[in-house]
Amino acid sequence: MQMSWFHLPRRVPLPAWLQPQPGSLAALDQRAGRSPWLPLVHLVWSVWVFLTPAFAGGAYGYSATWAWLTLLSFPLFVLLYLLTTVQSPRRAYACALALVALCFALLPWYPSGLSYFVFGCVMLQPRRGGRMIGYLLALLVLNALLMAYALHIGYPWQALVWMPTVTAIIGVLVVVDRMGVERDTALRLSHDEVRRLASLAERERIGRDLHDLLGHTLSMVALKSDLAGRLLERDPAAARLEIDEVSRVARDALSQVRRAVSGIRAAGIAAELASAKLLLETDGVAFDYRFDDGFTGSALPAGVESALAMTVREAATNIQRHARARRAEARFGMEGDEAVLRIVDDGRGGTIVHGNGLSGMRERIEGVRGRLRIGNGEGGGTTIEARVPLAANDDAAIPPQDTSTPL
Repeated sequence: MQMSWFHLPRRVPLPAWLQPQPGSLAALDQRAGRSPWLPLVHLVWSVWVFLTPAFAGGAYGYSATWAWLTLLSFPLFVLLYLLTTVQSPRRAYACALALVALCFALLPWYPSGLSYFVFGCVMLQPRRGGRMIGYLLALLVLNALLMAYALHIGYPWQALVWMPTVTAIIGVLVVVDRMGVERDTALRLSHDEVRRLASLAERERIGRDLHDLLGHTLSMVALKSDLAGRLLERDPAAARLEIDEVSRVARDALSQVRRAVSGIRAAGIAAELASAKLLLETDGVAFDYRFDDGFTGSALPAGVESALAMTVREAATNIQRHARARRAEARFGMEGDEAVLRIVDDGRGGTIVHGNGLSGMRERIEGVRGRLRIGNGEGGGTTIEARVPLAANDDAAIPPQDTSTPL
């Protein structure tokens, strides 16, 4: 039986030694939601291996010796660099030092090996918990050894003076970028944890409220129903009174559940506002929100509350990612018979890109018979205004939450 090429597995298993190990740079990138092969982009700088002879000239220019040494050393260099990204920190450091040693071994005949030295120094970067001062001291020692050795074998100082500066600048930039990725990862995880804890607390509160509201009521309904059943043949009038009492208790319980659900729905907006404040202020954006006098979240129908809460989430995400704002504000209120949400930021404003996030936001608001307006603010930045008529949404159900990407 023949198998079509298109039915073959799309992912080819990697050998064990190429699998990202715990603590490796590739594993950290995976944890941050990035491709584990992203560090391979830096291999583009290995072009200097092939350009260095053009500047060296003389005995160190392009020659058969250079070609053979490149043919032998460059694949080894690529392999060692790859291992520095996927292996555990201890083995990655050993591979980085092997790159430095490769440079020292080839330097008497092969000035292109200086590029191997730069890559080795950069890949000695500290992993999580490592100290920058130790890394800089290691760079200082390695550069001192390189310069002493190169001068000893006859390299001109002009060809070496730039090495300490280049390795220090590139190394520090790479480390700072890595620290930024780790900080963003930790921030994203903290946001997820806040949402998880808020959801857990809300579920526990709902459970307690429903137990308190319905436990006693349902016990009373059960007892009175049993009593009515026993009285039905002996005393129909008394049985009817008990049945009427069961009906009254049930209606009262329904009213209490509706009031409790109104409070539960209000917590949805509160949770989104708290999450938005954490997201933005952690990223350096001051965020304030307020309710107009006389307006409470519990007055919102379920569908309206859900649509407005998701609008808050989308807006906060896009302010954090795209607006470059310093301040933002959300305001809830009533204007006539409409619930009005306004979110304003002082960011760069400009043309609004109609992406999936904006489409989902608009669809949710229109799904509860509302209107969404997005435009430039009076003093710059962006203004988002959602208006939803409450009278047309008394029985609005909670729409499904959209998981599309932001604006």
